[in-house]
Amino acid sequence: MIKTSVILAFYNRVDYLKLVLAGFERQTFKDFEIIIADDGSSSAAVKEIENLSRLMPFPVIHIWHEDRGFRKNKILNQAITAANSDYLIFIDADCIPHREFIKEHINCREKNICLTGRRVNMSKRITRYLTPGRVKDGFLEDNMVMLIEDGIFGKSFYVERGFYIQNKFLRNFINKKKRGMLGSNFSIYKEDFLKINGFDERYEAPSVGEDSDVEYRLGLCGVGVKSINNIAVQYHLYHKLQDRPQVNLDLFDEIKKSGLYYTPFGIKR
Repeated sequence: MIKTSVILAFYNRVDYLKLVLAGFERQTFKDFEIIIADDGSSSAAVKEIENLSRLMPFPVIHIWHEDRGFRKNKILNQAITAANSDYLIFIDADCIPHREFIKEHINCREKNICLTGRRVNMSKRITRYLTPGRVKDGFLEDNMVMLIEDGIFGKSFYVERGFYIQNKFLRNFINKKKRGMLGSNFSIYKEDFLKINGFDERYEAPSVGEDSDVEYRLGLCGVGVKSINNIAVQYHLYHKLQDRPQVNLDLFDEIKKSGLYYTPFGIKR
């Protein structure tokens, strides 16, 4: 059994996927597989993924279903089922990992704990400058001054989250504050996630269903959330913000009123 399965939520942006995979090519921790959870990308994108997969130094599994609108939670559940590891790391295909990203999720893992990191939100200017070659050469990690300047004078946000901290005291100090789960940067033992039956597939729009709902239901069954801010670092590629419809919030309210942690609309039906 491999040490961990990295589940990568993806839809159509192969140009971004190439940058993200370049980030995984330079990981210091090597014992992992990538599972691309593809929410209905085009046939052209699927073909490109097949070609890319052959070039990667790690196993790549591509899970795809037909495009019927936003069904991210459904394809993520399928990816969980396909995972060949008992530990899962979740990331979006527009987030480039720091070279120590997997190592830190693995080293910090605990039973009955969901780890959650944070990300730098990069500007359109910096995103356009990136290439797979620059990512593999460590451009983002080696140019924090540029990111800070872009945070002050440009349009990058949360650049302070890009600092990778190794000092144990500083790590504990920074992460004393409780932080909510981030759907693009969290990890958990598979058996703990199965306690809540995975993601609730009734969420068919972005926000809440990929993180807040999961965190709430995990808490009900005794699985806590632990912050690893400035430890598991990632860099978010620029794109326009997606709509956050009220229907998701209404569903979340309904779930909170029920007080049930195990969703009947998850992996097992």
